[in-house]
Amino acid sequence: MAMKQLMIVLVVCALSATRVASDVAHLVNSQQHLETHSPANPYVFSYQAGRAPGHVDRQHTEVSDGSGVIRGAFSYVDPKNQVRTVQYVADENGFHPQLSHQLEDSAAVKAAKRRHFEAYNRIAQEHASHTPGQASLAAAPHASAAVAHATQKHLSAFERIAAEHAAIGAQQEAQRLALAAQSEHGEVEDGQYHP
Repeated sequence: MAMKQLMIVLVVCALSATRVASDVAHLVNSQQHLETHSPANPYVFSYQAGRAPGHVDRQHTEVSDGSGVIRGAFSYVDPKNQVRTVQYVADENGFHPQLSHQLEDSAAVKAAKRRHFEAYNRIAQEHASHTPGQASLAAAPHASAAVAHATQKHLSAFERIAAEHAAIGAQQEAQRLALAAQSEHGEVEDGQYHP
């Protein structure tokens, strides 16, 4: 009896595997179809929805002629219970919406714009009264005596180390040239230098 149940389970698994393989075959074919870039097909869709039965508070309609130009409109109810509609065209030059209403800035946005323009005008006036570069120099921090001393100490050490490195490099180059000259005269045997 156990053997019969095992055989039934194996047959069911084999049939399931065959079914799964056939279920995903269309995905492979559709992916290959997408890669061929077939021409766009015209379409039209539209829907309406609401939060309560019988009450429509948003809708969307879209039409494509198949040439890559899409026209549509959508409507919604804003937080102030006003119906807002946006008509749009999407083509090779981008998305072009047209609003049915003027957007109004909130109090916070109005205050931020005011502060921005005040700062912009102040900076523009400061820059207009200075030659280029002077405004940034005037605003640059000034070094304290300790910072100036540390900067000078750093630059001195940098120059000393750079001079030492240059001397070491010149010495190594002189040794290399001397070794090359001696090797031309046969004084170097088996890759070793013998003075």
